[in-house]
Amino acid sequence: MYHLDNLSYEYSRGRSAVAGVTADIGPGLHLLVGENGAGKTTLLRLLSSLCFPTSGSCTYDGADVSLRRPDSLSRIFFMGDDLECPFSSIAQMARCHGQFYTDFNHELMYANLADFGLTGKEKIHTLSFGMRRKAYISYALALRTPVLLLDEPTNGMDINSKKILRQVLTRSVTDDATVIISTHNVHDLDSLFENVMIMHGGRLRLCMPVWRILERVAFVSSAAPVSGALYQEPDRGSFKAIIPNSAGLDTDIDYRLLYSAAMSPTGHIMLDYINTQISQQ
Repeated sequence: MYHLDNLSYEYSRGRSAVAGVTADIGPGLHLLVGENGAGKTTLLRLLSSLCFPTSGSCTYDGADVSLRRPDSLSRIFFMGDDLECPFSSIAQMARCHGQFYTDFNHELMYANLADFGLTGKEKIHTLSFGMRRKAYISYALALRTPVLLLDEPTNGMDINSKKILRQVLTRSVTDDATVIISTHNVHDLDSLFENVMIMHGGRLRLCMPVWRILERVAFVSSAAPVSGALYQEPDRGSFKAIIPNSAGLDTDIDYRLLYSAAMSPTGHIMLDYINTQISQQ
């Protein structure tokens, strides 16, 4: 499990990218969302020790990630949106780089590649951006690291490829793995997410399981404005709203609506309600 204690990161001129993040992040598939510049990628880089905190700390299973010890590094893999393969092919990368990861599964990598219509022998420089992303993801998932951090994994993928990605993720990710996916395209993998992390202005405003969010709020639709809603917006002749779930309603989470609410001028009201109610339990 990750433990973040007042984790902060500032650029050289003092501009804050991540500010005072305190959270525990355990196993499961986590959705990480936030506006452009919210600090999502910087947070992932801190979690993977590619950035060093300006202040605060980040530990994984009690070990300080920023110390970059080999036993810690071998348990965490970050696939950024700008990942470039230093090898001629993914097969060569698996032979050279994969040996540093004790649970790397060659068979799983080739099964993932096959689902995307690849063999692993293709020259990386000849592949389109979308095909390269498929190759990288096939490899990253086969590493079987306890922690996998993915930044915009569906970029460059067509509709069918996103469907295949859902299948590949389901097959590859174990129950005890911690997978954090930063994306603006929440609908691509929405059925898989178990936890939600919302960043805004460098701060982690929400970090909790979906089921706990749904204990406190419900997502409803109505032909008329909803009285007492924490947030609502018009939607094609009706209204979508987030309301206190005092009646114990069984609703599905609407990630787009939750994000819109969190980013709205009154978003703090809904987020404070969820966080306060949870902390009182």
